[in-house]
Amino acid sequence: MKRIHVIGTTGSGKTTLAANIANRLNIPHVELDALHWEPGWQPAQPDVFRWRVAKALEGNTWTVDGNYSKVRDIVWARADTIIWLDYSLAVIFWQLTKRTFTRVFTQEELWQGNKERFTDQFLNKNSLFLWALKTYKRRRQEYPQLLTLPEFSHFMVIRHKSPTITKTWLAQLTVTANYPLNSVT
Repeated sequence: MKRIHVIGTTGSGKTTLAANIANRLNIPHVELDALHWEPGWQPAQPDVFRWRVAKALEGNTWTVDGNYSKVRDIVWARADTIIWLDYSLAVIFWQLTKRTFTRVFTQEELWQGNKERFTDQFLNKNSLFLWALKTYKRRRQEYPQLLTLPEFSHFMVIRHKSPTITKTWLAQLTVTANYPLNSVT
């Protein structure tokens, strides 16, 4: 586990887990959202985003989080481990609700000065809640298919089905830990 990609539906805890892994293993953490978003919630131009991702993943060790299919080829060409947070929609919505209310209340600055606003998340067609609903089923169908393709057979796949199992797994993670291939927990 030297180059780790954490995937999962919006609100599953990808960034939190990737940051914790990076801290525990003392490796860089790359947040794809930070490379994608420009001020005013404008997406970076595709070629700029791809360049940023390629540059950020030049090192020999890292953990990266995010589901951007437009850079999956770059990330997966270098990754050796995929950690899929495959939680129920109820768990995801609970976590997303807590996170969103916290960010709205504290006005936490995210990327390039962007902040989440109540109206954007609860009264807007671009809501993360609607995005989670829209992508949840697709990711649960897409990831198993992608992860069985021959070009990705080199991945160690760790699929976590609950935050409790993820927390237990993380507590046991050390620089020298070995984990079974295609682990589903």
